[in-house]
Amino acid sequence: MKKTALSLSVLAALALGTAGAQTTIRIASLSPLSGGQSDLGTQIRNGTQLAVNEYKAQFKKLGFDLQLVPYDDQADPATGTAAARKIAADRQILAVVGTLNSGVAIPSSAALQASHVAMVSPANTANQVTDRGLPNMNRIVARDDAQGGAGANFISGTLKAKKVYVLNDKTAYGEGLSAEVEKALKAKSVNVVANEGTEEKSDFSSIIAKIKLQNPDAIYFGGIYNQVGVFIKQLREAGVTTPVIGGDGLDSSELATIAGAGATNIYFTTVAAPIEALPAAKTFAASYQKTFNDTAQGFGAFGYDAAKVVLQGVLNAIRSNGNKLPTRTQVESAIRKGNFTGLLSGAVSFNSVGDRRAATMYVMNITGGKYKLDSSINVKPAKQ
Repeated sequence: MKKTALSLSVLAALALGTAGAQTTIRIASLSPLSGGQSDLGTQIRNGTQLAVNEYKAQFKKLGFDLQLVPYDDQADPATGTAAARKIAADRQILAVVGTLNSGVAIPSSAALQASHVAMVSPANTANQVTDRGLPNMNRIVARDDAQGGAGANFISGTLKAKKVYVLNDKTAYGEGLSAEVEKALKAKSVNVVANEGTEEKSDFSSIIAKIKLQNPDAIYFGGIYNQVGVFIKQLREAGVTTPVIGGDGLDSSELATIAGAGATNIYFTTVAAPIEALPAAKTFAASYQKTFNDTAQGFGAFGYDAAKVVLQGVLNAIRSNGNKLPTRTQVESAIRKGNFTGLLSGAVSFNSVGDRRAATMYVMNITGGKYKLDSSINVKPAKQ
């Protein structure tokens, strides 16, 4: 009799525990957490974590335990695609914040498409990211056709350059951005003397020799800060003071560190606003510093915003599903069709292919190793 009473009490306790249990909902971040681009990738992961921390209580009230699962794509398409397959296999993951690199986003989003895992990118700019029309791929930043035009306008309008040497890093991002810049420069009758691809990371002497022969008014480099920083350092050491312009791949505090004394007369367009350009970001920046003992950068803020879009989308899908666990397809649809507010970068909604309907480009200047905002430009995608 005693054993029976004990067994019943244990069963009752287990039943109560089950009734009060929380259903786990996970979102993933996908960005480089190791390797040469980890500075930006970690910003994205950390911004996502702050958003998850803020939304945990809302999910808990609805009976869900919200968790973040960070994945390291190492800025490599194959590694990112392998991570995407792992994400697809984890049925608790309903959406992804990522990636940093367009070359990673394109195959990764395709790998997630069949499982209807939505992605919201805080960084990808290549036109092909959304031109494929995948229902799961969205971004909260401007496209290369907008960024390339902004860069070309700055080179021809502000710098008054008549002769430009263009470089790219042979990635989907660098090649796409440089092609847009070249096209826009030629439309303005600016002489593009080269559009050269290079995967060089340590010795740019042969390229610098060619640049000296051409003596351009400006150099455009479609690439990432860890490669471009080394190039600028060697360029300045070779006595070339020509302005260097790039895209948002240069948007890292590490660029000036790598370029050293050569970190001057540098400009870059960026889709991620500098923290000081976001009036609502003061609290976020303080929270970031306190949580991670590090300074928030633009991609940290946009990782945060992309995560808030994801989390609001998941909440919308839960509510539309009678406060029950939604399917991935329901989340995918809720994100694409939603109107999202309360973000650092302003309200977000997506067009039919997942582009943000209205975005802002920023032009930054580095002089003497110091970063400052030069100007900002409002842009819209060609398709609405």
